[in-house]
Amino acid sequence: MTRAPDTRTLATVMHTAFFLLLGASVARFLLRHPGEPRTPWVLSLGIALALLYVLGPAVGATAPTLRRRLWLGLVVATWVVLVVLAPSFAWCAVPLFFTALRTLPPRAAVVLVAVLTVFVVAAQMKLSTAFDPNLLLAPPAIAALATAVFVHMERQARAQRALIDDLIRTRRELAATERREGTLAERQRLSMEIHDTLAQHLSSQQMLLQAADRLWDGDPATARAHVRTANGIAARGLAEARRLVHDLAPPELDNGAGLAEALRALDAGPGVEVRFHLEGVPAPLPDRTESALLRIAQGALANVREHAHAHTAALTLSFLGDQVVLDIADDGAGFAAAASDPGRGHGLPAMRARVRQLGGTLTIESAPGEGTVLSASIPLEPTG
Repeated sequence: MTRAPDTRTLATVMHTAFFLLLGASVARFLLRHPGEPRTPWVLSLGIALALLYVLGPAVGATAPTLRRRLWLGLVVATWVVLVVLAPSFAWCAVPLFFTALRTLPPRAAVVLVAVLTVFVVAAQMKLSTAFDPNLLLAPPAIAALATAVFVHMERQARAQRALIDDLIRTRRELAATERREGTLAERQRLSMEIHDTLAQHLSSQQMLLQAADRLWDGDPATARAHVRTANGIAARGLAEARRLVHDLAPPELDNGAGLAEALRALDAGPGVEVRFHLEGVPAPLPDRTESALLRIAQGALANVREHAHAHTAALTLSFLGDQVVLDIADDGAGFAAAASDPGRGHGLPAMRARVRQLGGTLTIESAPGEGTVLSASIPLEPTG
């Protein structure tokens, strides 16, 4: 998981402080104890401690928990030996306080901080020529303050993450509720439209045709008039049905706009560059096919915007003679393709249903960290 900017800043400050304190301790030891037999050991341990600490951001940030704890144990053990040989290295423990608090569980971290503090106090008392209460009380106070600040920051960070998760969940629930309400409202509108138009027309046709059937032998002229009236009602019903179908079509395809133009105008929100490519010779497509492909592209770009965290998305519309293919590719986070259907909302199942109704296929290629490629292929009826 990517670290927050505040966490990265704190880590940078702690790393810088550690190496400054380590360098100052080496300089102090060389100035105070030049040419002593222990000098090569102290310098070697100082270099080893620096190398071990450098491995922390690389090994400690992404490694399993056991490996991180082993790394921390090596760092602390090297520091303890170094402090026993040269007490001036004691204050390098301050950055190690934060490293322990970030690596270990709270109770274990507090125990380790207490142990480090004991070594710091012992080292300072060894360096002092006379008893100084500050040397006995200052290290525990600094350790307690550092621990309290870090624990408080961690609690605030957890509270903020929980709040953000709640807000995201609430937003998704509101969006789902709005979609359900919109779907119910649209269903009610369509049922009323169908009842007031198509159902009435069909009922009138049935009555006229039944009357014509009864009068066909006895009064053929009136029967034919009923049939002509039923034929006129059927024509009006057909026009009404076409109007309903037109109202259900995507507005992006209104005014004669083709599928290519509608796809070219799509976007995935700020921060995502959408590119459109057209391959092959465009051919007239049925309204249902154009509508389905446009809806699939819109749904795929919505997934890119909400889940993929991508920078670019490419739409490719290919006319291959006997079929039309729409490919949507992004450079986002990707996901396990085997789990593309369950647990990922209604987007992908809805796309599959649209393509299946037209006799086509929908394929998805994705892997965590490698983006996603969605391909919808729909067969075309031969012309001529």
